[in-house]
Amino acid sequence: MNRYADKNKRGFKTRKKRICRFCSDKEYYIDFKDDKKLVRFLTEQGKIIPRRTSGNCAKHQRELATAIKRARHLALIPYVADIAR
Repeated sequence: MNRYADKNKRGFKTRKKRICRFCSDKEYYIDFKDDKKLVRFLTEQGKIIPRRTSGNCAKHQRELATAIKRARHLALIPYVADIAR
């Protein structure tokens, strides 16, 4: 058994490919009024989670970003979170 079986040629561990949850569920419409779904793609500070972290495909990441921005404009979700320092 090769102990480097889970590593690539340079010795780095390979990361498991994340799948787009919108493609896998066949749920193509991302609704800006569904704030519960949109909040899952925001950090604690209110930033949009990038595509490489969330695992979304490019098409759905663009739709998601547009839906988050529309929801922010209508004050359904906040632009920034309240951070007490």
